[in-house]
Amino acid sequence: MNFTEGEFIYINKPYRMTSFGALAYVRTRISKKMGVRRVKTGHAGTLDPLATGVLILCTGKKTKEIERLQLNDKEYTATLQLGATTPSYDMEHEVDQTYPTAHITRELIERVLAGFVGDIQQVPPQYSACKIGGDRAYDLMRKGRDVELKAKTVRIDELELTDFNPETMQMSIRVVCGKGTYIRSLASDIGQALDSGAYLTALCRTRLGSVRIEDCLTLDDFPQWLDQQEIEKS
Repeated sequence: MNFTEGEFIYINKPYRMTSFGALAYVRTRISKKMGVRRVKTGHAGTLDPLATGVLILCTGKKTKEIERLQLNDKEYTATLQLGATTPSYDMEHEVDQTYPTAHITRELIERVLAGFVGDIQQVPPQYSACKIGGDRAYDLMRKGRDVELKAKTVRIDELELTDFNPETMQMSIRVVCGKGTYIRSLASDIGQALDSGAYLTALCRTRLGSVRIEDCLTLDDFPQWLDQQEIEKS
């Protein structure tokens, strides 16, 4: 492998690690293996710390491919807790409001989900990496500043209900979507459309373009994988 000329590395990002944290872990070990200070490395498409799944890392000259890779469609599996909301739309924050759920049935959910397929308007979460005047929205929120993000058009190609438990009021979905889609916002919008609330309790990116989670290395397996590679130095 020639990490300077450029390679793609597929990582299954672990829970509670940032995408940059996963990148730094891999970059440090590649750089040490090559005996250089730092190998140029980037990633295609940020995953939230509480999300897992496909993270494509690009090294060397392959970092020029990042923008192209980010245009590829993505597939996610997600679990939603109905009847409540959190400020971040996931479990990073505590529940701030609860809502009725007695009226929610599988049939109602199926009807609601059908309305989200196609081009939709979506407001990114206030706790997100979206920039406002050069600052990240989540940084402004944590400083107690008001954050107002505008709706943008995103594309949902497929939205499938894979499970619904009427006792716990949890539902699971599979989503195929285009660039810029926030599954946390989708969960929140589904909750509102159900005349209730919803937030994410689990999220996994199972595919990015042609790269599937089955193609990915865990960070635990990465050092052994790297030791087995024959490294070329430019």
